Amino acid sequence: MHDKYEAVIGLEVHLQLKTKSKAYSSDPVTYGEQPNSQISPISLGHPGTLPRMNTQVIDSAIRLGMALGCDIRRVNEFARKNYFYPDLPKGYQITQDKTPICNGGELKVTLADGSEKTIELTRIHMEEDAGKSLHDLDPFNSLIDLNRAGTALLEIVTEPDFRTGEEAYAYLTEIRRLVRYLDISDGNMEEGSLRCDVNISIRPHGQKELNTRVEVKNLNSFRNVQKAIDFEFNRQIASLAKGERIHQETRNYDAAQDITIPLRSKEDAHDYRYFPEPDLQPVIVDDQKIQKAKAEMPSLPWERLENYTTNLGLSRYDAAVLTEDKGMSDFFESIVKDYPDAKAVANILNTQVRSHLNERSISLSEYPVSAKGLASLLLLIKEGKVSHSIAAQKILPEMEKGSELSPLQIAEENNWIQESNSDSLTPFIEKALSMYPEKVEEYKNGKKGLLGLFMGEVMKLSKGTADPKLCSKLLKEKLEN
Repeated sequence: MHDKYEAVIGLEVHLQLKTKSKAYSSDPVTYGEQPNSQISPISLGHPGTLPRMNTQVIDSAIRLGMALGCDIRRVNEFARKNYFYPDLPKGYQITQDKTPICNGGELKVTLADGSEKTIELTRIHMEEDAGKSLHDLDPFNSLIDLNRAGTALLEIVTEPDFRTGEEAYAYLTEIRRLVRYLDISDGNMEEGSLRCDVNISIRPHGQKELNTRVEVKNLNSFRNVQKAIDFEFNRQIASLAKGERIHQETRNYDAAQDITIPLRSKEDAHDYRYFPEPDLQPVIVDDQKIQKAKAEMPSLPWERLENYTTNLGLSRYDAAVLTEDKGMSDFFESIVKDYPDAKAVANILNTQVRSHLNERSISLSEYPVSAKGLASLLLLIKEGKVSHSIAAQKILPEMEKGSELSPLQIAEENNWIQESNSDSLTPFIEKALSMYPEKVEEYKNGKKGLLGLFMGEVMKLSKGTADPKLCSKLLKEKLEN
């Protein structure tokens, strides 16, 4: 039965922007403040108040649209989306109906098997958020927090191009990475900065026409989006198998039970009685704004990935890990300016540095070692002044404790400078060989793998300061004479 059908899925992503004030008022926007502390007569919709456009919202929309290859609308008008709900104090939202600021565009995503898929976009439009209803703090009443009411949003609407929950997961991951690179949103789903609604229907393979769709809300993580799609796909197939009709409706996803639950019949556009917003003038996006956005556009994640693999010689895996986070990518580029061996820089970031961050659950901004400090440490290794193991296991941990000394000073202070003089290494070699006379004979009789045993003893005796290459060379000379 499942092989007979395919899912047809479209996503609506609501992106909260990193503005200091709301979309149409000067009310502050700070996550986690006391309920109803960031409101004013304007955001509460008191009679006689007038909205005023936050220009940063327009700039953010243009930047996102350009990154996604959208057509940017030059004349932007606003509309009122009317509906009653307790957390919507004005009784309507200011949004864009017929004139979205961005049309078209696309985003390529990479799936788990390495294949790529292009997701076509329908539109991106500007709007304001509603407040928040809280149903679990009081046993008898629902509570309303209007701090979020009026917060600036961009809604990104896709074509119904998704076929699986995995594709939706990959798309959301890529959208979050992009908006963080563009610095227009933090994309934190757990804080509500990125919210997603899913529209899903099913149809027999080969059919072109779309069937009745269901909208799923209350999706608070990327993984839950994927799980909700998988559940809804199976639920709709089961309904058809029973001879039931799929109803156009809105459903909530219950993560605890991993099911979707009917919420209400799905509204159509006419149910919202859209009409032009009378209190806002149209916003004109002129050539100057477009050119300014182009000039300020940062390098995008896929552009950096291409540069790292093509020009810097990194593997696609290393490049993908580095570009996953803009902060790590910026850090990498800062180090490479002073130490151009990109592979060595990628290795230390993707292993020691990332391990340090994960173990302490801290962000890169809290990492105590500077880009210049890591570049200096890598240079010590390249110059043969310290071994890689000493650098990774001893010097770097000292730097991560916040030492104000340079890597060289730390090495000198602790006698970790690598012994590269054959005369200074000879006593260690002789002592190591004297400890295993029978192993020396075995080596001479052809058991060459024992060289590692002798190397280990020399490194112990020298406290890790012996130059491994020189040590190996001198050991072989001593054993083969």
